[in-house]
Amino acid sequence: MTKRGFAVSVTALLLLASVGWRIVPSAAESARVVPAPALEEPPGQATSETAVLAGGCFWGVQGVFQHVEGVTSAVSGYAGGDKATAEYERIGSGRTGHAESVRITYDSRKISYGRLLQIYFSVAHDPTQLNRQGPDIGTQYRSAIFPADADQARIAQTYIAQLDQAKVFARAIVTRVEPGRAFYPAEAYHQDYLTLNPNEPYIVLYDLPKIANLKRLFADLYRAEPMLVAKTGTSN
Repeated sequence: MTKRGFAVSVTALLLLASVGWRIVPSAAESARVVPAPALEEPPGQATSETAVLAGGCFWGVQGVFQHVEGVTSAVSGYAGGDKATAEYERIGSGRTGHAESVRITYDSRKISYGRLLQIYFSVAHDPTQLNRQGPDIGTQYRSAIFPADADQARIAQTYIAQLDQAKVFARAIVTRVEPGRAFYPAEAYHQDYLTLNPNEPYIVLYDLPKIANLKRLFADLYRAEPMLVAKTGTSN
């Protein structure tokens, strides 16, 4: 099922809620602060580094990181496949190899790569869901990390092993570490989607709870004003 097909189901759920049914968004149930990574990069000196993360629909993942202190840009896009097929209508088939992803540009003097991963595993998505996230099903919604270099790859792989060994989650983490993959920005209408469409049922049920969880669980890193692509001009 895709986000488009899910719209009808969400409308039905909201009608049920209006007559007394209680609907609890899955993001609210699964959010937790996972332990910080034992292996971390040394304090950064660069004002601009990047991380590419995939965790289901990029609307919510982008929204989360746009609210994180130290992040200077978060762009929705596609990673894991070829440039020629990096288009929303094509990746929706699940056969192009892409995952809906977010390229996060951050100031490493203010926040580390490991800290970004901690937020990713804590509130941005559920890393135990294989090739899906909530109502969205397909490899394009897989949990994946696309490291920029060998250091990022090592930190990510070590962190996943650490969390699995500690049995932080009831099930094994299925997040894939996929090095050497290019990132391609998504179409303009996907950028800043959460902020621009706060009343859309999908956003209300599945994405706004992630922002609330970020504010609740990472209050020291939460920024009320999001770093929107429309303001930063960093969609390329």
